[in-house]
Parts: sequence; structure tokens; C-alpha cells
Amino acid sequence: MEGRSTGFVHSFNRLGGYGFVVPVGSEEQVYFSAEDIEGGERSLSEGQQVTFVLVLGEGRFEAKELRV
Repeated sequence: MEGRSTGFVHSFNRLGGYGFVVPVGSEEQVYFSAEDIEGGERSLSEGQQVTFVLVLGEGRFEAKELRV
């Protein structure tokens, strides 16, 4: 896939520094790391809309370059 995708935060574990986002039009959860959240605050809330780049990581798709 090329370009940015839009989705919604399904869950975010602040202590663990990771979460899952669900792309619009999909039911599959995609992993993301807090390190991939762009901007000053590296925290997201459940249900928050984000855009991201979908990349193939180690055996799974991952969301990178997350933006609110």
C-alpha cells in the first residue's frame, strides 16, 4: 500500500508503549509503537482518529508515522 491511511485507535497501552489501530474499511487491528506517534505528545486515546503509513514489519503489518 502507498500513501497514508486513516483509522481509529482501538487501544493504547501507555505503560507498554504500544497499541492497535483499525483502518477505515477494515476490521483487522494493526500494531503500532508509541515511538511511531509523531508530534510532542506520544499518547493516544481509544477512538481517536489518526492517519498512518501501513508497512510490513516482522511478519505482520504495522502502522508507522501516526498523526492525529
